[in-house]
Amino acid sequence: MTIANGHRHLAIPGPTNMPDQVLNALHSPSVDIYGGVSEDASRSCLKDLKKVFGTRTGKVYIYACNGHGAWEAALTNVLSRGNKVLVLVSGLFPVVWGENAKKLGLVVEELPERTGRAVDARAVEARLKKDAAHELKAVLMVHADTATGVVNDIASVRKAMDAAGHPALLMVDTIASLGSIPFSMDDLGVDVAVGGSQKGLMTPPGLAFTAANAKAKKAHKTAGLKTSYWDWTFRDGKEHYMWYAGTPPVQMVFALRKALDMILAEGLGKIFRRHEILGGATRAAAEVWCSKGEMAFAVTEPKERSNSVTCLLTPEGAGPTIMEYCERNLGVTIGRGIGPLTGKAIRIAHMGHVNGWGHLGTIAAVETALQALGIEHGRGGVLAATDYIARHVK
Repeated sequence: MTIANGHRHLAIPGPTNMPDQVLNALHSPSVDIYGGVSEDASRSCLKDLKKVFGTRTGKVYIYACNGHGAWEAALTNVLSRGNKVLVLVSGLFPVVWGENAKKLGLVVEELPERTGRAVDARAVEARLKKDAAHELKAVLMVHADTATGVVNDIASVRKAMDAAGHPALLMVDTIASLGSIPFSMDDLGVDVAVGGSQKGLMTPPGLAFTAANAKAKKAHKTAGLKTSYWDWTFRDGKEHYMWYAGTPPVQMVFALRKALDMILAEGLGKIFRRHEILGGATRAAAEVWCSKGEMAFAVTEPKERSNSVTCLLTPEGAGPTIMEYCERNLGVTIGRGIGPLTGKAIRIAHMGHVNGWGHLGTIAAVETALQALGIEHGRGGVLAATDYIARHVK
């Protein structure tokens, strides 16, 4: 028996649900790419993306690609073959970004991960102090890792770099935090930031962004890895097509424009608070579920858990079964464990176009699956989630 028929709900950590207004914007007809509404949309998106990235003086670039492309764009625009970079491992995606760097001819050193924990800023400072010759040209880190649900303290890493007196560029992946978790490039001292369209920005996969400050632009002048497509210099050109190194992805830009309209209308502060409350409700439910049996948070320290996604370790083999039950019988799709957690975890996303009733339904679906499948867990997670929201939304 299934009761899944009806409007289905997506609760994976990207791509996320898209508002009807964004979907409708994709139905716009093709227009002249050499001016008019197409150029106006691009110009306004570039302006408003600066607000989302939290930069007043930095420069933002839009790419027709996914986040992996933006990783490459960031690296090639500021580094040269043979340069050494330090990857701060915390979850899966810093490691994958490091693999991207290796293929470009960069020398990658990993700062070892603390399993289930955020980056240790003290270890960053200690490593950089040993680099008296300043061989390390960049520090790569991920703000929020969707594989584990860990969120890193960028301010503490910046402070560690400053304390070490190290000139390396600080490069931060905000793909799973931009538009969901507070991030201010200027205030945090980030030199290069990377973002994507398909998570907190509520737009289809296919657009990605880099944001660069003055220090990064200076490094760009001597970078030896620059290629024609990713190159910031070409994209600084006056012609509209130059901003994309070719034909602009017009309909995607229209969709992004609509998403940015919605984001700015709600206000970033209110958006961050909404994500904080929905993340808190999820964690309240999960704490109850994990009070019995083998389920556990992938991130051990409560303050290091992301407000965009919660990852829960499950009994061996139970993760895929929980997912299948939710999707087949309840019409809710939750995230699977990936990387080292493949088959060993579930991920519950709470980012982007998500609200109270929809997310309470996701939490209820997971608890229903646990009960129906006979997976040992603490009962009452849904009540804990509703209590949490009731306390925080008056």
